[in-house]
Order: sequence, then C-alpha cells, then structure tokens
Amino acid sequence: MDFAISDKMQTIIGMINEFVDKELIPLEHEFLTGDFRKLEPVMEEKRKMVKKMELWAPNQDKEYGGMGLNLVEHGLVSEALGRTPLGHYAFNCQAPDAGNMEILHKYGSEQQKEEYLRPLVEGKIRSCFSMTEVELPGSNPIMMDTTAVKEGDDYIINGQKWYTTAADGAKFTICMAVTDPEAPPHLRASMIIVPTDNPGFNLVRNIPVMGHEGEGYFSHAEVLFQSCRVPQSNLLGPEGSGFVIAQERLGPGRIHHCMRWIGVCNRAFELMCRRANERIITPDGQTLATRQIIQAMIADSAAELQAARLMTLHTAWQIDNLGQKEARIDISLIKFYVANVMQNIVDRALQVHGGLGMTDDTILAFFYRHERAARIYDGADEVHKMNVARRILRQYA
Repeated sequence: MDFAISDKMQTIIGMINEFVDKELIPLEHEFLTGDFRKLEPVMEEKRKMVKKMELWAPNQDKEYGGMGLNLVEHGLVSEALGRTPLGHYAFNCQAPDAGNMEILHKYGSEQQKEEYLRPLVEGKIRSCFSMTEVELPGSNPIMMDTTAVKEGDDYIINGQKWYTTAADGAKFTICMAVTDPEAPPHLRASMIIVPTDNPGFNLVRNIPVMGHEGEGYFSHAEVLFQSCRVPQSNLLGPEGSGFVIAQERLGPGRIHHCMRWIGVCNRAFELMCRRANERIITPDGQTLATRQIIQAMIADSAAELQAARLMTLHTAWQIDNLGQKEARIDISLIKFYVANVMQNIVDRALQVHGGLGMTDDTILAFFYRHERAARIYDGADEVHKMNVARRILRQYA
C-alpha cells in the first residue's frame, strides 16, 4: 500500500484545514451556547463559500455537483472536517445525508434521483434515515416491527422509529420496513422514500441525549408512521433488498464515521497538548507538561491515534480496491477500535483541562457527550467483536 498523499489531495486538505480554522471553529462558541437554527443563516454563507472553492459534496459524483473522491480520499477529507462539529455540514457530507445520497445514487430510479438526490447533493434539502426501532435491537436490522403493506399502487406504512437523526427539518426519510414477513429473514424488509410532509409521518419529539435535546441537523428524533400512504414507486431497489442496501450503506459509512472520529481525536489531542504546555501548576512556573503522568497520557494518545488512523485508511483502501466483502473483518475492527480510541483521547483531554473541560468553554464536553454514542450506533462494540471473532475462528477451525 502506498502511503503517499497525492499533491492534489494535499492541496485540498490544506484548503479544508484553513477553512475549518478560520471560518468554522470561531463559530463553535455560538453553536454550543445557542440555538443551531439561529446559526443556520451564517452556515448557509459558509456553505456558499465552500461551493465557490469547489470543495462541495466531496464523496458525490461530479455529475451531481460533487467532487467525485474515492473512499480513501474522502476519508482524508472527513478527518479534516471532523475537527469541528460544523465541518461536515458546511461541506454537505454529513450523516445521514451522505449515506442517503449513496443509496439514491446506486438504487434510485431516474425520477427519484431528480426529485431527491439532485437537490440533496445541491444542499437545497436535508434528509433522514429511519431504521432503528424502540423495542428491538438496532444492531440487528433483520429484527423489525415496522410494516409496509401493499394496497393498490401504494404502501401503507405503520411503525415506530427512533434515533432518526436530523429528522427535524428534513424533506424526506428513507424508511426500512417489512414488506414480506413470510420471506427469509434477510429478505423481509425494503427501503422506501417517505416525504416528511406526508400524512401519517409524525415527528413525535427530538430525543434528549445526555441532557441535550438538539435541533435541526443535530437532533435525533422519535418518529411514528401511522397508516402512512406512499406510492410503490417510492421503493428503493428491488423489494426485499433492505438488508442488503443497509449493509452496503454501512460499509463506506463506517469509513466516514471513523475518519470523522480521527478528526475529533486530532482536535482533542491538539487541545490536550496546548493545555499541558500552558497550564501552570506550581508557584515556580512548572506546567502540567512537566508531569510524567501527563506525558504518558499524551504518548498513549499519540500511539492509539496513529494506529486508528492507519487501520481506517487501510480499510478504505481495501474497499476501494477489493470490495466490501474482502474488507468485512477490517470494517468491524475499525468500528469498535476507533470508537474506543476516540473515547480514550477525549476523556484524557478533558481530564487535562480539569474543571474547564467540563464546561462548554471548549469543544471537549460536546465531544464527550455527543460521541459516546459511537460505541453503540452502526452496531454496538460487542456485536462487532463477536462477528470478528467468529470469522477469525472459522479460519482456524
């Protein structure tokens, strides 16, 4: 594997890092202490700037106005943008929109692409993804109670979802629902586009997470489908392919997430090192950086961060060059490993900041409460570890 980053990508990453430092990080205090809706007009101006720089929608095809980067290249972009919570939104590659774009690009009809994909890539609308259910384990997408029953030329959808990220203000959702309960488990569910202004689609609430309700793009909603009627033409791909599409969505999605987490780690590590050098702890001017226990925290963090980054980029390279099937073990490995590295580094950075770290005067408390979910969503750590172990053990059976 060639570890060199092309001149083109070095230029792109340099431009992104400069934009993040000058245009986005200064907005974090207002973001942390205010209402994101009030910040949206400012963010729209930043998004226009990104378009003029031709850095818009990095992982989407040029045909729709994106940059057309491959997975490794987008991983590097995601790392740079992950340094601030505002990064991916500013460049229109935020979850769940990025994954929905990929689904629509591969499985959408021409009509669906024009109605939903094009305005989504252009940043004119937002979307959400409704898969996780309240009473069933989100780590097992073959277990689902939401149903889509055919009636004439329509589907009638009934069910309850939650953690439908960014439903607040979204134009449509992609709903995963059982279309054939008698089929084999992996062929029972389908994915269906549901406009959020459709009768029967109900946003019940934005769920408070770690004491913060969130709004707009930064919300996680509970959604109720009550006799929600949509045309069968809203089906994505063949009926019964919901599980397959979900897995295809999650593979590249885990690269997006993991590299964003590496960006979080980079920011937390940078803040930790600066704080250690600046914080005076004795009358004679010694700083935290003089203490071996702090030095050990920094050394451990540097090693874990480097390992996590290389693991993720290698997995992205495998998906690009060999396909998802060949990279299955590595996809699961990075999912739980990088999530834990992020938690470790953010926790150490917060500890080094002491009481300041507990406040919203830095970004660390936001990272601490917001990113803890990384060990749960897209498959809990324990599920990935079991799956990895089983596949490895089969090789030695």
